Amino acid sequence: MSWSARGFGVSRYWEIGIGLLPDWRGRGIGWRAQAMLCDYLFTHTPVERIEAATHPENIAEQKSLEKAGFTLEGVLRAVEFRAGQWRDGWMYSRLRSDPYPLNP
Repeated sequence: MSWSARGFGVSRYWEIGIGLLPDWRGRGIGWRAQAMLCDYLFTHTPVERIEAATHPENIAEQKSLEKAGFTLEGVLRAVEFRAGQWRDGWMYSRLRSDPYPLNP
């Protein structure tokens, strides 16, 4: 799990990321960790926004982010050069005012 501060001008927000070993995937650990990290960051910092990006083909991460309370905002076109071609990314965010996810 990682997080780093980002911002536009004087406004700051957090960008989070997660990686799980294959043996630990599909157990509900990822979305719970993401939800708990968001709770921690909203409690201990004044930011209004936390964001996370994923690849369009990463269905498991999309479900995890949505379960952790994130909302799909849109497509970042040609944001990454990987495997010999430019690839899109999907941007998700969770705002301080968004509903709390169930059963974290």
